[in-house]
Amino acid sequence: MRENKYDNRELSWLKFNQRVLQEAADPSVPLIERLRFLGIFSNNLDEFFKVRYATVKRIDLAGKAGKKVLGGFNAGRLLKEITQIVIKKQAESLEILASIQEELKHHDIYIIDENEVTSEHAKFLKEFFLQKVSPALVTIMLNDIDKVPNLKDSKAYLAVKMVQLEKDRLSNRYILIEIPSSVERFVVLPSTDGKKYIMLLDDVIRFNLNVIFNIFDYKSISAHMVKITRDAELDLEGDLSKSYIEKLMDSVKDRIEGDPVRFVYDKDIEQDTLDFLLKKMEIDSTDSLIPGGRYHNRRDYMNFPDLGAKHLLYDKIEPLPIPGLHIQGSLLDQISSKDFLQYVPYQTFSYTVKFLREAALDPKVKSIKITIYRLAAVSHIASSLINAAKNGKRVTVSIELQARFDEANNIKYAEKMEREGVKLIFGVTGLKVHCKTCIIERLENQKIKYYGFISTGNFNENTAKIYTDYTLFTSHQGILKDINKVFDFFEVNYKIKRYKHLIVSPHYTRTKFSDLVDQEILNHKEGKNSGISIKMNSLSDYGMIDKLYEASRAGVKIRLIVRGINCLLPQVKGMSDNIESISVVDKFLEHPRLYIFQNAEHPKVFISSADWMTRNIDHRVEVTCPIYDQDIQKELIETFEICWKDNVKARDFSSKTENAYRKRSGKDFRSQFETYTYYQNKLKTSVEKK
Repeated sequence: MRENKYDNRELSWLKFNQRVLQEAADPSVPLIERLRFLGIFSNNLDEFFKVRYATVKRIDLAGKAGKKVLGGFNAGRLLKEITQIVIKKQAESLEILASIQEELKHHDIYIIDENEVTSEHAKFLKEFFLQKVSPALVTIMLNDIDKVPNLKDSKAYLAVKMVQLEKDRLSNRYILIEIPSSVERFVVLPSTDGKKYIMLLDDVIRFNLNVIFNIFDYKSISAHMVKITRDAELDLEGDLSKSYIEKLMDSVKDRIEGDPVRFVYDKDIEQDTLDFLLKKMEIDSTDSLIPGGRYHNRRDYMNFPDLGAKHLLYDKIEPLPIPGLHIQGSLLDQISSKDFLQYVPYQTFSYTVKFLREAALDPKVKSIKITIYRLAAVSHIASSLINAAKNGKRVTVSIELQARFDEANNIKYAEKMEREGVKLIFGVTGLKVHCKTCIIERLENQKIKYYGFISTGNFNENTAKIYTDYTLFTSHQGILKDINKVFDFFEVNYKIKRYKHLIVSPHYTRTKFSDLVDQEILNHKEGKNSGISIKMNSLSDYGMIDKLYEASRAGVKIRLIVRGINCLLPQVKGMSDNIESISVVDKFLEHPRLYIFQNAEHPKVFISSADWMTRNIDHRVEVTCPIYDQDIQKELIETFEICWKDNVKARDFSSKTENAYRKRSGKDFRSQFETYTYYQNKLKTSVEKK
């Protein structure tokens, strides 16, 4: 048998981020949305360097080649390849930004710098600087100190070079100014003649350099931006006397002292200034030095103001109600007799909040148990749980404090909930709790009846507006008893439970999914209907990829919709001939995990919190839930088919051209727009049946 081959995980992730950059470059995407995609591209890159690049660097520094875990790549060589790709894509992103800014001028929107300030705006900028910016500035005089204080991770700084005349000789003074995050990055200037003007905070500071340094007599002054990215790995070892929360809080704070993994600088910076900074900051050659543009932290473009220009944004959709599930009545009574599926953002997230609010008030409800991974900054979910505890319900929350980059937010809510009487479970030693489940106990006719929901996404009001995710509301007692067993596992980690319905990581996911694939292979050999359709965020576990290769070699047709990392190589002769794979990157972030196995004439359909990544399968608590309701099964299969038919925003992994758009046949079919239409029609049909 031929040796199986894979794409490298890190390089595959960079390809995903290139798909995001394609959206920024796409002239059919509204202009301000294109700017926001540039922001997402930049933000993704920051996280990549904090986590993935940092991991590869640790392997390299340990003197290990790392070929086994890096898909056959040498760690040192991989670092160089990543840096080359990033430099190229950074340059491309700058070109895209420049073209967008030019196009904005046709709509009377001007992004100006300090050299383009009119006399009308100068007064406003001086006043704005003195009132809002100057009090927030941190200015570090580098010549006067032995060592640069630790620059904050992913903060942007202006590196200032001041040339002074001292004793008939020119001397250089170097300074760092931290760009304050307490002030909006985009400063909207007064409109003139119907034209709108925006200035980046960086340029507002540049415009006021003479105000900042008015005590110095200098010949010239210049400012160029720099940024450092640090290793984001948390260190939870050490002081045994500290609580888990205390250790985590300390570790989050210590991120500012993590090893540098990337130093980005304005390519126009003078060499002497750059050399001075690198020497002073003790940045060595193993760190990724990236020449960039005039502006860094372009992730802030995610929050670019709309300026009232609605025509330069995507039309906002009105989230729809779920057909047959009336939010005004008791959700529990309705769920008692039928399962319901919620698909955000096409349908409203309000059902999730209403479920918990009702449970908090209902005298019959005795307890609520829920897993939480990422909460919104202002969370109605957390408020409802606190409300329930105040009403005497037994509330248990498994909260994952190590939800990367949301640790501080989760800690804040954990402490608040604990004060209000909520019982907290801080995950499982050695495992992250990533499943999205909720179960309530309700006393009905002197007996306990369970209600609950299982989701593919976080219980987060903000992300529910931009992430696509499924949530199943159910009173299926078997499924919910299994969820109870998951909570029992949180309490007694060493006792492995048996589940009748759910597929649970880390104990069963690999074997159960392997068995499902094996059944499709057997069905195909026996001449029965076979086929596998999967939608997920990431596919990087070599064991599961091998299983799909095995199915393909056996003749089973496989369709994959993978938004992000995809290490599987489709349409390779003798290995993956029967596998097709696409990625859809569009207006919303595709986030659900959906698994469909043909199973002869009786499809098996699952929703899940788990991607097929080694961490999800072996190192996290994940829940995959079977869908028994025939109507919901049909709905999930139909929404998969809608996504599969996309010929506008779908990229074909099978193409020899990287991130090539799928070849169009027939009329344009944009799956996210078509999905919303599908639910509109579904709602209309439901109303007509009444």
